Amino acid sequence: MGRIIAIANQKGGVGKTTTAVNLAASMAATRRKVLLIDLDPQGNATMGSGIDKYDVENTAYELLVDQKPFQDVVVTETNGKYHLIAANGDVTAADVKLMEEFAREQRLASALKPVRDNYDFIFIDCPPSLSMLTVNAMAAADSILVPMQCEYYALEGLTALMDTIERLAEAVNPQLQIEGILRTMYDPRNRLANDVSEQLKAHFGNKVYRTVIPRNVRLAEAPSFGAPAMYYDKSSTGAKAYLSLAGELIRRAEQLKKAETAAEA
Repeated sequence: MGRIIAIANQKGGVGKTTTAVNLAASMAATRRKVLLIDLDPQGNATMGSGIDKYDVENTAYELLVDQKPFQDVVVTETNGKYHLIAANGDVTAADVKLMEEFAREQRLASALKPVRDNYDFIFIDCPPSLSMLTVNAMAAADSILVPMQCEYYALEGLTALMDTIERLAEAVNPQLQIEGILRTMYDPRNRLANDVSEQLKAHFGNKVYRTVIPRNVRLAEAPSFGAPAMYYDKSSTGAKAYLSLAGELIRRAEQLKKAETAAEA
């Protein structure tokens, strides 16, 4: 069964979409079957996958609101070698439309149920706000990956995010867990970044990924070429870091599967 991971942070500019696109591509490069769902109306993950958000026929709006069949909405050819549910400005209207619908929080979970076994990993790029789209992502996901910068305000925001996740889990998905916390745009020469990093490890322990995503020009440039960093410059530190993160996620998923099998025995 495919693992569904929502990539979320209520604070913008923390590398959320960069992580979604590059992690999906890195996973696909390890021969895993991967689906990336863009739920952000800005459509940056869509464009970063080499798909023109202004030209795409169906988006997450059609999947969630019109309830079109998954196979009619999914884009199977992307520059990251993964499948994609695209997004553009139309997805903004989904927030409003879903408020009128029955079981509105479960629309994404219901749409993914028949197809999740087709994928090893499903990543959801959430909007940087607590909207009905984010609630749908949380209801569908097994866990949440939180990208964050190692700075003071990000640390405060993380506390608020954890409270939000806890409340949402109680309301729509009691099984929801923190997959991990990813340190992004990291500069080891910055003393504050190092201090915040140590605080994170002290408080969250092994939930903090060993992999750290550095500040990297190639990661910033790649989206303008409509490609993940590994296909824009595979030798860049950013591309290598996301491949390392993919390996870490795979190892954790395998450990989790072993633990579940042992518990059932």
